[in-house]
Order: sequence, then structure tokens, then C-alpha cells
Amino acid sequence: MRRALSWLVILAMLWPRTFVQAEIVLPHDAGSHPDLRTEWWYVTGWLHAEDGRNFGFQITFFRSRNEESAENPSRFAPHQIILAHAAISDPSIGRLLGDQRAARAGFGLAEALEGKTDVWIDNWSLRQSGDGYTLSLPARDFRLALDFKPAQTPLLHGPGGLSRKGAGADASSHYYSLPQLAASGTLTHQDNSFSVTGTAWLDHEWSDSYLEQDAVGWDWTGLNLADGGALMLFRIRARNGSVRWAGGTYRKPDGTLTWFKPVDIRFTPLRHWRSPRNGTRYPVAWRINAGTLEFELEPMMDDQENDARATTGTIYWEGAVRAMEAGQEIGRGYLELTGYWRPLQL
Repeated sequence: MRRALSWLVILAMLWPRTFVQAEIVLPHDAGSHPDLRTEWWYVTGWLHAEDGRNFGFQITFFRSRNEESAENPSRFAPHQIILAHAAISDPSIGRLLGDQRAARAGFGLAEALEGKTDVWIDNWSLRQSGDGYTLSLPARDFRLALDFKPAQTPLLHGPGGLSRKGAGADASSHYYSLPQLAASGTLTHQDNSFSVTGTAWLDHEWSDSYLEQDAVGWDWTGLNLADGGALMLFRIRARNGSVRWAGGTYRKPDGTLTWFKPVDIRFTPLRHWRSPRNGTRYPVAWRINAGTLEFELEPMMDDQENDARATTGTIYWEGAVRAMEAGQEIGRGYLELTGYWRPLQL
């Protein structure tokens, strides 16, 4: 079952199919889109505990449409698969503490509802509640119980929320974010329960054809800037090592919006870290150029590698980072590096 789930997720991300280009309409589109192959709700952030410690956290709920059962009319056929990854970054430990889940939708096992954000698997859940969100996540080595309150309007990545992922018309997704979320709640870790506050970032993205066939992975960052701005940048790497596509969105504190073109963006690695578990070499520190913006990304800690082979069949780096400009911190967020362990391919 685990191996089958891994192939389903990779297949859903790479399968070529005509993409329906409709504008995002909220709040309805905050829910599931079961007719499309791949979808995820992704929350990351920095948490500050009452004892002065900082933690990073990330939770991703995936929904994958199972093409193998699409023509099967039986209610027992696994038409939708729900998966989830969760992790916290604790510098006192020096590595991620992670957990993962996978189940078919329905029968009280897992679900992703339409019309609003309500996605869960077993006793893990992310739900819209009033004007905010609640996260309940009792993982193997930690427990998160968090509330998120929006401080800004949703951030659409591209006209109508259509985010290009390549030169081909089919390489695109529907994509919006809720940056600068006020986070509060409790983190239970190492037999201690901490009251925590912080700032989070929520991504919601869905597509039928996310990557073009020669793509091997991506580098992505989402940053809550100290001045109240928000910045999302990504680049997609090709098999020959070149940049296949790049894009991003920058919203200034006054609401002024910029959508970056591929030519506007440059990721330059400054430092690498090699995994002691599998030898994968990740660029964990970067110089980033986006239009007139220039800054550096520094990780909270180097070892933020996530082994998700049990559910999505891959290993990737995803961790808390600081954005630095001339030695001063200008923002905090997350960095995701995929396709370094192995290319995302069938």
C-alpha cells in the first residue's frame, strides 16, 4: 500500500493533462477539488515559546485522485488518497522530528471536504473555524494544537490565481497563500508543553499537470517579511541542471503586488550541507535576487531533511529560514528543496 501511494503521488504530479484555467473564487475554493489530480494544503511557520526557544513547524495535507480506480463505480474503490507530512525544527536537537500518514478517503479514515478547508487523516486535522483555522496534530514525537488568524487578504500567485510552472500551457496550477498568519497554541515536545505564538504561512495549491516532463524538482521559499510584506519565490530545475522555469509574488506592506517573470529571479547557492543518512547534498544557504530585491537565506539549522518515503516515496529538505539583508534579519519563513535525493520521475 505504501509503495502504491508513492507512485500515485508522483504520477499525479507529472501526468500530462489539459488544465482548466478558471479563476480562484474564495471562500469556496478553500476546499477540495476532487476532479483534479493533485492538491495540497501546506502550513509552515516560526513559533516562539514562553521559555525563549524558537521552533519551526510544517504540516502538509495532500489529496491525490487515484486514476486507477476512476472508472470503477464501486463505493469501495479508493478514488481519493489523503496523505500528510508533519515536522518540527528544534535547534537543541539539531534535526527534524517528523511523522507522516496515508489513507484512502472515506469510511472514517480520511477526508478532504469541498467548499471550505476541512482536511483530516486519522486524528490529524486542518479546519477552517470562523475567520481562521485550527490545527490538531498529535504526532509521534510531538503534538501541535494551533490556531491561525489571518492578518491580510489572500495572496493570489498570478492573474486569477493561475500560477505558471513552465512554458507549456498545461504546466500550471491554481495557487494562493495566506501569509502573516498569527499563530498561537501549544507545542508538546520532550514531555514538556509550551505555550507558543508566532507567524505562519498557508499555501493551497491544486493542479492536473504541475511539472513538465523534463523537470526533476524545485526550490521554493515563502517569507513573512518583518515590514508586513510577503514574498513567494520558486524555480523548477531541469534534468540537465538548468532552470526550467521560475516565478514568484511580492506584496508590499501597502498592498502593491508584483508577479515575477522567470528572467526576474535568480537563486545562487552559498553553502551546501550533506545528509549523513543518505549522502544527498543540499544547497541550504542562498543569495536570492528577485527584481530589485536582494537578500540571503540562512537556515535555522542545516539538518532539516524530511524522509517521506513511507508515504510519497521521496526524501527532501524543508526547513525554517531567516531572510537577511546587510546582516539584518528582514523576514522569516520556509525553504523547500526537492529532487536532490532523486529526480521526481516515473
